Amino acid sequence: MDAGRSDIVSLTFLGGADTVTGSKFVVETSQSRILVDCGLFQGYKKLRARNWHDLPIDPASIDTVVLTHAHLDHSGYLPLLVKSGFAGRVICTNGTRALCGLLLPDSGYLQEADARYANRRGFSKHRPALPLYTKADAHHALKSFSPTPFGERIEIAQGCSIRFRYAGHILGAATVDMVADGRRIVFSGDLGRYGDPLMFDPEPIPQADYLLVESTYGDRLHPDVAPQQVLEDVIERTVNRGGSVIIPSFAIGRAQALLYHISAIRRRGRFTDVPVYLDSPMAISATELFCEHTDDHRLSIAQCRDAWDDVIYTREVEDSKRLDTITSPKIIISASGMVTGGRILHRLKQYAPDHRSTIVMAGYQAGGTRGAALLRGEKMIKIHGDYVPVRAEVVELDMLSAHADQHELLRWLGSFVSQPKECFVVHGEAEASDNFRLKIAEELGWKARVPEHQERVELA
Repeated sequence: MDAGRSDIVSLTFLGGADTVTGSKFVVETSQSRILVDCGLFQGYKKLRARNWHDLPIDPASIDTVVLTHAHLDHSGYLPLLVKSGFAGRVICTNGTRALCGLLLPDSGYLQEADARYANRRGFSKHRPALPLYTKADAHHALKSFSPTPFGERIEIAQGCSIRFRYAGHILGAATVDMVADGRRIVFSGDLGRYGDPLMFDPEPIPQADYLLVESTYGDRLHPDVAPQQVLEDVIERTVNRGGSVIIPSFAIGRAQALLYHISAIRRRGRFTDVPVYLDSPMAISATELFCEHTDDHRLSIAQCRDAWDDVIYTREVEDSKRLDTITSPKIIISASGMVTGGRILHRLKQYAPDHRSTIVMAGYQAGGTRGAALLRGEKMIKIHGDYVPVRAEVVELDMLSAHADQHELLRWLGSFVSQPKECFVVHGEAEASDNFRLKIAEELGWKARVPEHQERVELA
């Protein structure tokens, strides 16, 4: 801070700028330092390498962390932040706290497991390979969480207050309406879809001096087709040729939406003899949480139970391994959604070479991930140090995305009754963000720009 000016409020982009992942935004006032989101970088190796770099600010100097939602690109750096000296509160919604209770320990566990596997197989250039943080680190970080309800304005640090509103997207996801030393700063987090059968519509916000808006699908529109019909067609042709449908899925949100649509198809009498497996302990636990947090979504407890009543849960490792010995057609939903780790890697080693089977990509695939490689039509993908041939059909169902598309993002922006002084376009690949910046300027007449990584701006 400038010692000669006590009225400065600044915003620094430590992640989520010029890329989709690694969300970290620092708000500094004369009295406090707030970090909004604390995510991991994912995708390309050069981005993942940032997770190992020290932050340009001392974690111990941060007063409070505010989370928009639980996905790891928004929350996954927290265990390392706490391990590095952060001792303040983590403010989030109740749903986000519940999901982080699953996601963060699982992230630590997977990193430990991947490090052990790399050391055992010897395919890492590091000797020894180490995890970024451990499961124990994650559990320690969870002690800092302080959940708060939607709709209540609360003081989170001296001179700084926030209010959470529904963002849709996933359980507990929120926009952040912050007032910091008189400046009103709104963070969109990740916005969901309008008319989603599970999640609420993104809640309108009337006003902001400064706005950070995501642009994951800032240059795209989702197909105007019924997801159940497309999914039904995929299942039918796969089963007819004797194959299995393998769906890499985000354990939080996407897995529950897929189960909802598959259940609706089966209630019409279709594929009732084709077993459906949820092959992810975290997705299983998240599905159970969905029934416990009905205030955060559209479904009643009865509707939740109906949607996944006949699903076979493979929580234990041995049950998961047995899936590869079942030769008859089946539907397997397994994490992770971008095929970056977890059980889906073992499923793909078994089913990607099978020309009868189908791999269904049902969400956004960041550049540099195996999911993006599959969508590009790569015929070989690297898993656990080995190259696996891809002979299975690969299908993209981007209408199932939990992210608002360009029109929906503009619809949410249109709910503001006055123009922000400046709109920062974040959370997007370079082309998507720049395209959306132009759309905002053309259609709304707002001042909008794409910030650079580690850029610092003063808010007048």
